[in-house]
Amino acid sequence: MASAAPTLASVTLELGGNDPAIVLRDADIPAIATQLFWAAFANAGQICLAAKRIYVDSSRYDELAAALTGLARTVGTEIGPVSNRRQYEAVLDLIQDSKDHGHTFLTGGMPGGGKGFFLHPTIVDDPPESARIVQEEQFGPVVPLVRYETVDEVLSRANAVDHGLGASVWSADTAAASAVAGQLEAGTVWVNEVMHLSPLVPFGGHKQSGIGVESGNAGLLEFSQPQTITLRKSAYPDCSTSAAEPDVINLHRRSTEDA
Repeated sequence: MASAAPTLASVTLELGGNDPAIVLRDADIPAIATQLFWAAFANAGQICLAAKRIYVDSSRYDELAAALTGLARTVGTEIGPVSNRRQYEAVLDLIQDSKDHGHTFLTGGMPGGGKGFFLHPTIVDDPPESARIVQEEQFGPVVPLVRYETVDEVLSRANAVDHGLGASVWSADTAAASAVAGQLEAGTVWVNEVMHLSPLVPFGGHKQSGIGVESGNAGLLEFSQPQTITLRKSAYPDCSTSAAEPDVINLHRRSTEDA
């Protein structure tokens, strides 16, 4: 944005996310556990749309915790390294902060050992909402698993961050899940899936997660600029009368390159 400011160049920005995954009480845990695991840990968590906070109804917490922990212990070399030292150290700092505050870990919480910026897939066990691991985008193979009691509560907590890139809702009742999805402050919300994108629909972030969108008709319009042309067909009417209104209004768009 600073680089574009001197010439007022148009920009679209897709920025970070702290994407919540909300598991409702009626969700089929055995059916969705693997999807949720990879929603958090694919590419070692280094995806802007990765699930970075997993909220689960308190009555289903233990079941999902056991399923995700079991998966974490079996993936082995399927979890790659963090891409660079700076990010590796940032993720380690978040893990250390959880240790310093007495949070427990369902799995992981330590470097992978050997060469490279490897970390064991790490699941933090129900940290408080104020914890850095919940409030900050980790962008690495660590995710907090958090209990909630009511839908209103989890919506409030899920929305109470500065980011709003993506989110997902998981339930056997798609109508109920869709109702929850519509109340989340995020540019893209999935129901019973995650990270599915299409060139036919717009993709962008709310709040601090970006400006503008890409893809879909809305994405094409980001690369155009409106121009209004008015054409009077009658000759110089009295401007004090209603006839002063233009007969034709034509709105079209020019590409930003032409503009």
